[in-house]
Amino acid sequence: MNIKKIRKDFPILKRIVNKKKIVYFDNAATTLKPIQIINAEKEYYEKNCANIHRGLHEMSENATISYEKTREKVAEFVGAKKEEVIFTKNTTESLNLVAYSFMNNNFLKKGDKIVLSEMEHHSNIVPWQFIAKKTGAKIEFVNINNEFEVDFNDLEKKVSGAKIVSFSGASNTIATIPNLKKIEKIVHDNNALFCVDAAQLIAHKKINFKKINADFLAFSGHKMLGPTGIGCLVGKKEFLEKMSPFIFGGDMIKHVSKQKSVFEETPKKFEGGTPNIAGTYSLREAITYLEKVGFDLIKKQEINLKKICLDGMKEISNKEIEFYCNEKKDSSPIILFDYKKIDCHNLAILLNEEGIAIRSGFHCAEPIVKKYNKNGLARASFAFYNNEEEVNYFLNKLKEILKQL
Repeated sequence: MNIKKIRKDFPILKRIVNKKKIVYFDNAATTLKPIQIINAEKEYYEKNCANIHRGLHEMSENATISYEKTREKVAEFVGAKKEEVIFTKNTTESLNLVAYSFMNNNFLKKGDKIVLSEMEHHSNIVPWQFIAKKTGAKIEFVNINNEFEVDFNDLEKKVSGAKIVSFSGASNTIATIPNLKKIEKIVHDNNALFCVDAAQLIAHKKINFKKINADFLAFSGHKMLGPTGIGCLVGKKEFLEKMSPFIFGGDMIKHVSKQKSVFEETPKKFEGGTPNIAGTYSLREAITYLEKVGFDLIKKQEINLKKICLDGMKEISNKEIEFYCNEKKDSSPIILFDYKKIDCHNLAILLNEEGIAIRSGFHCAEPIVKKYNKNGLARASFAFYNNEEEVNYFLNKLKEILKQL
């Protein structure tokens, strides 16, 4: 990987914070955007700023062609059919779409079981809590063991009688990437549906929807170099065709009379209203960029950065820093940690004074973080465009802060 060349593509890496060049270690929250992605979105507004699927003029037709090309690109990227790709605004909306459709279709009834894991992001907890309350269904959580892995014995027990199991494909806190294929077999052997929150997985590991054999896959563009406001729900066509729409309005209907409406076929029936058209331009370019860099090189770079950082933190901390994350090679490029002498928020503030951006708090995953610290934890998360120089700078500044304390 030519890291120097890659870093030149990211203009924000030249940004100065508190008179220091920024070191961005908050990639699990959102990734930075290369100039190619910024220019792709700009292209829509400068050249084809028109609505899609409606106009017969050239700009509208060009925008429509581009929009559908992105659908094809996403389908190819994740190993799905284009009619199985629904554009949403983010992973949260994608998961809400599944949950609401199950409620509206009476798929979930009183006494039915929804199974989640302890490590889920709020986006994969709160919608199911709402639906459970509305339908009378119940939620059970699969335990995470002391090695920060899914407890498969617990999963085997709790999946029995479940209607749907919805798991994170990669944790945004403890860095665990569970064995999705193993989970899928257990889930489908118990006649439940399997939904995967791939928000934290999509930019780090090649996903094949067909091979995973999940029934639904949700992810966001902004976690994979793309813009905010664009996401995807990928679902098996057999289920999407049975599901009711989540949002109603223009572009998702065939006919409307005063008495009734007839909806479009999937995926259009789920895309009511004007979508984030500009976002689809840059999402397509983001996929192209990731593919050009290559997931093997991405993984190698991120594993290396995490190892250097972990080793360095353990060396300087004299066992005063506690780590709450999976450290295996196949884990996410995330370090979740706690220094007992300083609150995680204060640590983040002190690092910010040195131009270093990390995350602190509950990370929108309060149940799993509170399991380890009721006041929250600090998180450093890496992307392939980070480099060893940044890691060493972070370690030096962390060491200085610890000495002061």
